[in-house]
Amino acid sequence: MRVRRTLIQTILPSVFCVLPLLAAVLVAVAIPGEAMRGYLARATAIDWLIVGLGGMLFVTQTILSYRALQWRGNRFDERPDRWLTHLAQAAEWFPLLGLIGTVAAILQTFSSFGQGPAPEAKQIIASYAPAITATGSGLFMALINILPTWVVLMGREMIRTLAGSDANLTGGPT
Repeated sequence: MRVRRTLIQTILPSVFCVLPLLAAVLVAVAIPGEAMRGYLARATAIDWLIVGLGGMLFVTQTILSYRALQWRGNRFDERPDRWLTHLAQAAEWFPLLGLIGTVAAILQTFSSFGQGPAPEAKQIIASYAPAITATGSGLFMALINILPTWVVLMGREMIRTLAGSDANLTGGPT
């Protein structure tokens, strides 16, 4: 009983909360090295704003997810649920922030060509590259910020299954 209680109250919530971080690292590692170097070389203020806000949101959701996965008596700690729902909805804004950054960079790119001679394709492509970084930032932050809420839903089901329908893991009789 003690091993099962430790598994359900400590180990599984911890493992589930590490999964979104591992997924984020896996996605980042899967990006080709040249593309990552290009992103880092061209990242602008909007990229760092998106990544900074997304990172803070991700950490907050991960902490709340751990609390939401805490088995108390015969139920979970549901106090974080409302906040997790709101923060997951906030993650939906990251692609839009990325799109705003992309449009702004495209406008900047085309306005930089001005009235002079027509630019070469190579120059257009080189000038256009920073516009794509904002899209990538927004999509990456949206992806990793939907994971903590999903982990809570999946983790609770697994913990309920392991605990059994009438389990009381606080040390009292079952």
